Amino acid sequence: MAIKALDLFDAYNQNKLPKDQAYLVSSFININTRYTRYEIISYSGVRTIYIDGDGLTFQSQGKKLHILIEPASYPHKGIEPYLRPAGEQIPLRFKELEILTSKNQIKTLIAKEPIESLSSFTVTKPRGFNISFVFFNHPDIYATMTLFFERSFNQDGAIPQADAKKFAKEAVAIVQKTMGFKNQYT
Repeated sequence: MAIKALDLFDAYNQNKLPKDQAYLVSSFININTRYTRYEIISYSGVRTIYIDGDGLTFQSQGKKLHILIEPASYPHKGIEPYLRPAGEQIPLRFKELEILTSKNQIKTLIAKEPIESLSSFTVTKPRGFNISFVFFNHPDIYATMTLFFERSFNQDGAIPQADAKKFAKEAVAIVQKTMGFKNQYT
């Protein structure tokens, strides 16, 4: 059976990172508040991959999409995401995000468009409950990613199961539409 996803740093250490057409997904979870940031990076045509300090640097073109899960009690919910405290911010404004609200008032903010990196990007090594995975390009990659986000939104973000399922489908639909692999990297 083909590998669908692996821990990013394990894949690097085992020399299993694809050089072409893969997704990297990292989550940064505040275990006390459940405020969670996700970064999804699509890449293709990697020139080199190397350890750089506390992370893994890809010499490659890439696109990064951000997702936030914001608990109902989050004290900075009125502040634009790009102005929030360090560790809680993403480089976007509210008008650049799809905002979905669950039945328990937890908000999921999904970027409408990815941000492009034209030369290189670095993925920081996860600590604590944070994770970084590589999703390999295979026929059911989007179903695999949807299942991952559904479980993470529910378990890590405390979003009710029905809403987690719906929000995961919405997030992955945006990934597929704006970051999907065609005949060539777009």
